[in-house]
Amino acid sequence: MHLPACHSLKEKRQIVKSLIARIRNQFNVSIAEVDDNDRWQIAQLGVACVSNESRHAHEILAHVRQYIEETRPDLAITDIDIDVMHW
Repeated sequence: MHLPACHSLKEKRQIVKSLIARIRNQFNVSIAEVDDNDRWQIAQLGVACVSNESRHAHEILAHVRQYIEETRPDLAITDIDIDVMHW
């Protein structure tokens, strides 16, 4: 994600921490900032969910993306990479 309005790491962490908490509570997924921790206008989040159907997992991840876009229009999702692991 690109956070164009952030001007410090403190501001970025505040936004990311709040977003992570809301997504975790809303969708019951595991989520964390996984890279670019020291770049104040870039955030990479990893989201994981477990389901017995890959279609359901894709739906959950799509809802997470939609939630971010609707609740945080000031953030720009620049790239998404989805990996489904079958066991």
